[in-house]
Amino acid sequence: MTRPIYERLAVVGCGLIGSSVIRAAREAGVVSQIIVADASEAHRARITELGLADKVTGDIAEAVAEADLVIFAVPVQAMGDAAQAAAATIRPGTTVSDVGSVKGSVAEALRAALPESVFIIPGHPIAGTEYSGPDAGFAELFRDRWVILTPQARDDGPYLEAVTRLSDFWRRLGANVERMDEKHHDLVLAVTSHLPHLIAYNIVGTAADMEEVTRSEVMKYSAGGFRDFTRIAASDPTMWRDVFLGNKDAVLEVLGRFTEDLQALSRAIRWGEGDKLFDLFSRTREIRRGIIAAGQESNEPNFGRDRGKH
Repeated sequence: MTRPIYERLAVVGCGLIGSSVIRAAREAGVVSQIIVADASEAHRARITELGLADKVTGDIAEAVAEADLVIFAVPVQAMGDAAQAAAATIRPGTTVSDVGSVKGSVAEALRAALPESVFIIPGHPIAGTEYSGPDAGFAELFRDRWVILTPQARDDGPYLEAVTRLSDFWRRLGANVERMDEKHHDLVLAVTSHLPHLIAYNIVGTAADMEEVTRSEVMKYSAGGFRDFTRIAASDPTMWRDVFLGNKDAVLEVLGRFTEDLQALSRAIRWGEGDKLFDLFSRTREIRRGIIAAGQESNEPNFGRDRGKH
């Protein structure tokens, strides 16, 4: 029988990622007890109905009081308030992490709100679907996906042990673990996640606003590429609003570069420069093949989407 890594896990916020952490932790046997705090009365009722947790509460301070691992799974802009609510009862030596897509502003908020006696190790599982809520999670969500941890630059033994322990927790959930600094994480994710979502939201909005194309035509004649954009653009609006505001510097930097490249592509089309177009399309095709070779695309494209409906 595998031994738990933590005795008590407190998850604050039970959406897609929070509920997936709970399911995966339970299935892997990495915790003995799970406590969930959620502000939504409807969510709390559903969590209880699903039997996801040993204890469900709307009080963050109550949830974290006995925990030795606390994971904040709330929108990025809500991290500071959630941490402040936990500060009065959280125990010294507790490991505190999160699942937000932004690390710089989140780490700053956590450090400002919580006592120095806890081990703050921000984290980001790069996994998800467009669905949300307690029903959306599934235990396999993190399997063979990357979780990035951005620990502080500290060399004291207890903190380093806490980082190792949290890394082991995620590996037991099936994830691959990488460590990097907060600023680099935010730049990387601006390229690989945040800008693609911004483009998706924009292109779907543009299609919906075009007077020459009716909404029924957009839905009826959607090709595969546009359908992929609509799937991304269906992601939780609160979460993504907070991501863009929380990582605005990196997003604006990458968006500026993207705008320059898009203008160059526009010129190539205008002047019939087929060689430039072919070279770009060939290069990007190789990126796609590299993603598949790295195992970052499921052999079952609808796996996450279908499971997220349950």
